[in-house]
Amino acid sequence: MPTTFTDRDKVPRSPGGFHDSLLVIDGHADTVLDLSGLSYTRPKDRSRDFFAKGEYGHLDFPRLVEGNVGCQVFALFTDDQLVPEATSHTWRMLETMEAQFEAGRGIVLAKNAAEILAARAAGKRAGMLSIEGGEAIGESIDELRAFYGRGVRLMGLTWNRRNALARGAGTGTAADGVGGLTDFGRKVVGEMERLGMVVDVSHLSDEAFDDLLAVAERPLVASHSNSRALVPHRRNLDDAQVERIAKTGGLVGVTFAGTFVDADPAKVTKERVMEHLEHFISVVGPDHVGLGSDFDGFTEKYGIAFGSASELPWITDTLLRRGHSQADVAKIMGGNWLRVLTEICG
Repeated sequence: MPTTFTDRDKVPRSPGGFHDSLLVIDGHADTVLDLSGLSYTRPKDRSRDFFAKGEYGHLDFPRLVEGNVGCQVFALFTDDQLVPEATSHTWRMLETMEAQFEAGRGIVLAKNAAEILAARAAGKRAGMLSIEGGEAIGESIDELRAFYGRGVRLMGLTWNRRNALARGAGTGTAADGVGGLTDFGRKVVGEMERLGMVVDVSHLSDEAFDDLLAVAERPLVASHSNSRALVPHRRNLDDAQVERIAKTGGLVGVTFAGTFVDADPAKVTKERVMEHLEHFISVVGPDHVGLGSDFDGFTEKYGIAFGSASELPWITDTLLRRGHSQADVAKIMGGNWLRVLTEICG
């Protein structure tokens, strides 16, 4: 049985330790919002330079390096007020992130697992592109293909809203009606699987989740979701859903967003995040659990467990001290993501 571990027990980490030997992959961050001037985490009058260690926000290039993140998935997210221009907004965000990749300052676009490994071998960091919410493609399969052509390799079918693909997790009132995956949504899933794109179930309603599992033929991921058994939030997943994702060969990325960690902001701690991670391990084993921080997508009023990517070594240290093997820790910190990306994207 893994032993209990608290901050007081933390063993100081030295450069070159086990964490620094790992390929760490974080499956979800909203940093592109900040780079595009739409920050949740910094004052509006402060600019953001991705290549400078910031006073605000959770993630930038220096903190990726400090946390030894080998690959970061950057989400292209459309907030409610921008839905009418979701497609053009998503293209603008994509171009913002492309500029970081093209700057030649240590981070490169990766479109598959082989390119993640190539970046690592070259001493660089890899970034992958994800769309959070199918509003970005409207009702156009051609738009999906166009985003794929520019490097997008993951897509969450919904945010919390209803769109042309499916009904999101935030549509829980009688006025929202019912319904899960639409006919168009089924076509999108089929095309994503044909192209080699990862289908992300985070933010789906339970009905849409069921509909998706009935038609999906490739591994599925929940890029940033926690356990509903611990925190009964509509955005979290129950044990049966996690088991069904595992049966596809996919994974669940534990998230640090306060609301999903605990309803009480004062209880949003690193240890509470670990309870979600350990619970998922107990349900599906270490082969189907990963990280999905949601860095730069949450604010202090809901509680902060991890304040930046530089704190990720704490998870590795904690897992080891709790008795998990180095092989299992390597899977959880990035190996499981790499396996799924290899199978789907190449």
